[in-house]
Amino acid sequence: MRLMFTIILAAVINFSFAQDKDKEKEQQLTLDKANSYVYQANELIEADNFISAEKEYRKAISELPSNVAGTYNLGHSYYEKGNYEEALYRHTEAAKSAVTKKEKHHSYHNIGNIFMKEKLCKEAVEAYKSALRNDPTDDETRYNLAVAKECAAQQKQDQDKKEEKKDEDKENDDKKEDKKEEDKKEDPKDKGDQDKKNGEDEKDEDGKPKDEKNQGDGEKKEDKKEQGIPKPQPRQLSAQQIKNLLEAMNNQEKKVQEKINAEKQKGAKVKTEKDW
Repeated sequence: MRLMFTIILAAVINFSFAQDKDKEKEQQLTLDKANSYVYQANELIEADNFISAEKEYRKAISELPSNVAGTYNLGHSYYEKGNYEEALYRHTEAAKSAVTKKEKHHSYHNIGNIFMKEKLCKEAVEAYKSALRNDPTDDETRYNLAVAKECAAQQKQDQDKKEEKKDEDKENDDKKEDKKEEDKKEDPKDKGDQDKKNGEDEKDEDGKPKDEKNQGDGEKKEDKKEQGIPKPQPRQLSAQQIKNLLEAMNNQEKKVQEKINAEKQKGAKVKTEKDW
């Protein structure tokens, strides 16, 4: 009985081992095939045949999605062509699929470079930090991190100035609006309309505004004064005219005096007395 159990157990172990071997063999074949596509793509890239190389890289990724080499190299090819959006996507996938620290370091380093190309300095800082966590000895990554930090600080400063300028402009706009409202309230036209309305309420029996004549005369006098019309000047007499005037006055005075003397000579006229 024990012998039978031992034989069965050995058979199961051998079968499982054979299955594992077959699975490993199949995985190796898949890996080899994927690497073969990557190799061909690399050759095409060297020959400056990007379109064909892209196809081979995609075949490698389709054959083995976890193949970091295919994803990484395709992302690098996009980076060289200036297609940073696609390059970022591929390197991000490579970082997720990476198993070794070296693979992760390379992926994050390149992600940082892509962010710098897109002037996303703050994001680049975080990518370079992730790269250094996987390989603290890489001086190139450390240098790039320092550049990214300086760039991020400058961008923050520029953004703060822009926000400050925006706030100042908004404050100035608000002041202008307030000024417009004040001017609107004190508009002379509105005041004139109100005065006109008030004047319409004060009319006499003939339907004319009260004191219209007096107001008109006052306005005329005021206008005349404002216009600077000269006042009438007294007439100037010549020396001869003055002499003639004096002689005429003397002759008149003589005639009056002669008339008075003649009356005196005739005597005063006496009134008659009444009878009792």
